[in-house]
Amino acid sequence: MLTLRATPADPAPADHGEGPTWDDARSELLWVDISAGVFRRATLDGDTLTDAGSLRAGDTVGAVVPAAAGGWLTAAGGGFTHVAVDGTARVLLVLAGEGGGEADGGTRMNDAKCDRAGRFYAGTMAFDERPGAGTLYRLDTDGTVTTVREDLTVSNGLGWSPDDRTVYLADSGPGLVHAFDHDPASGAWSNGRVLLETGGADGVADGLTVDDEGCLWTAMWGGGHVRRWSPAGELLAVVEVPVANTSSCAFAGPDRGLLVVSTAHGEAGEDEAGRLFTVRPGVTGPPASPYRGPLAALRQ
Repeated sequence: MLTLRATPADPAPADHGEGPTWDDARSELLWVDISAGVFRRATLDGDTLTDAGSLRAGDTVGAVVPAAAGGWLTAAGGGFTHVAVDGTARVLLVLAGEGGGEADGGTRMNDAKCDRAGRFYAGTMAFDERPGAGTLYRLDTDGTVTTVREDLTVSNGLGWSPDDRTVYLADSGPGLVHAFDHDPASGAWSNGRVLLETGGADGVADGLTVDDEGCLWTAMWGGGHVRRWSPAGELLAVVEVPVANTSSCAFAGPDRGLLVVSTAHGEAGEDEAGRLFTVRPGVTGPPASPYRGPLAALRQ
């Protein structure tokens, strides 16, 4: 089994860094600071990331993707918010039954990603992480919203196989990574099965990505590392990170060969918590797929 070690990148740490994604059209890395309600941007020169500023999307923001029509689409608060290039944030939809505050048992948007057709899949979780409160939604390119999965706890990492026929979803509450058959034409999921069961000292699977060879990379929250798995669930490699709460990962750069790992604060005394970390694992992965639908007000 291959063991690698990631090194810290230059941008200042976030409180709860999540969801790195490579915007190929703008040649920049995007990631979010969930609790700060912002998404951040960085340019890449060789293997060096340079902070390019941040934009506010809401009280909390779980994920950001580029929008084909301009600006960025975010999973923020209890729904979807568009952020224009000038930084103007506009709420497109608050999902029925989602939102509210931590004190009143509310929910917030968590991880999200677009498939290759440009449909936006976005999941939720309760602030108190109570079982069954999470839901995964699909925002289609015609602006309609569909419920894809219910009774999740922490709807988390998403990724599609290179042939687009399999989709993976992490539910970090029970520490499971599910695999489903995926219909590229309709976006429908079927034939769900558990691919990975994680937990204990190794951490639970959080955000994930799928490389160009079809293998999964899962950030192990609480475990201080990222794991590479075969499509059959065989452990192939480990990337060590000196921070317990590794939250997600993505491939970046013009060659998409730099693995970027996001982290969050956790235990006291972790000086580098919240930073991005990078490593070159010898494989490549896909850039972000942009949302290809309308950016007008939506109706559920």
